[in-house]
Amino acid sequence: MDLWKIEPGRPAAAMAADEPLPGNGYAWLDLAHEEVERLPHEVERLTGVRIFDDHVADAGSLAHPSYFDNTEQYELVIFRGLAPDSTPEKMVTRPMALFNLDRLLVTVRAPDSRSVAHVRTRYLATAAKCPANPDELMHRLLSAMVDHYLALRQPLTQRLERWQTLLLDPRRPFRDWPQLLASRGEIRKLQHLCEEQRDAIQEWRDYRIADIGTALQVRLADLVEHIERVLHHARTIEGQGESAVQLYFASTAYRTAEIMRLLTIITATFMPLTLITGIFGMNFEFIPGLHSPGGFWISLAGMALVVVVMLAYFRFKRWL
Repeated sequence: MDLWKIEPGRPAAAMAADEPLPGNGYAWLDLAHEEVERLPHEVERLTGVRIFDDHVADAGSLAHPSYFDNTEQYELVIFRGLAPDSTPEKMVTRPMALFNLDRLLVTVRAPDSRSVAHVRTRYLATAAKCPANPDELMHRLLSAMVDHYLALRQPLTQRLERWQTLLLDPRRPFRDWPQLLASRGEIRKLQHLCEEQRDAIQEWRDYRIADIGTALQVRLADLVEHIERVLHHARTIEGQGESAVQLYFASTAYRTAEIMRLLTIITATFMPLTLITGIFGMNFEFIPGLHSPGGFWISLAGMALVVVVMLAYFRFKRWL
């Protein structure tokens, strides 16, 4: 558990475990998921506000989706962020619960949260960059989490280009269907995450629209727009992936049709030759040209002429 006091004109400073809220400023209580049982006691000690048991359970749940809820004394936003080991092939997310009170912000998150570390090192160490109130600090944390999703767009695009290359490679058939379906599932998972995150932020912004300043309203609108950019990119990636699969099946069908067309032409070309050889192979005593010295060459010439005429006809019909 970490407890910070943030006062105007000063960098953030650590608070003692029994220290009250600063008279001029606010505090940030940062808890890991394993410490969620301390949440009600610490909040009640600092502010006198009692956190509902259901909200405490929501904050400790690692499977909870992004959402927004509020009471008369605080607001709760749960926002799922990317884990450090997330990849385009396997996106791992963990929730962060943010309790926004009048002079206190409480976060319940994973111990290795990159967003918390980023906000601490970039904003809290410098007095000029310290957020002025819990709303701004909450926005900085949410924005840091969304930035990780924005950084995921380039690897997703590279992953799509790799699938397209493998799908449309004429030298070898594509066989990695399980991995392709798994990647498609990760893209849809990202879409669902973005939709839940967007709804949660919009509900919080709409709930506080009359209380927060214009600058923060603009920042929250930008935050929603960033989430929508990730959502739009995920949908674009899914659409292009579907198009690549359709092109694969179309090219496969085209190659199959070309092979069948070639085999059909060969079969049609040799069919009359088979008929001719069958006729001259019958066991009759008298067959025209059977005993002629040039009969063999005449029959070969006739068969060659048939082949030439048929190929010319196929060419004329644009079947070749």
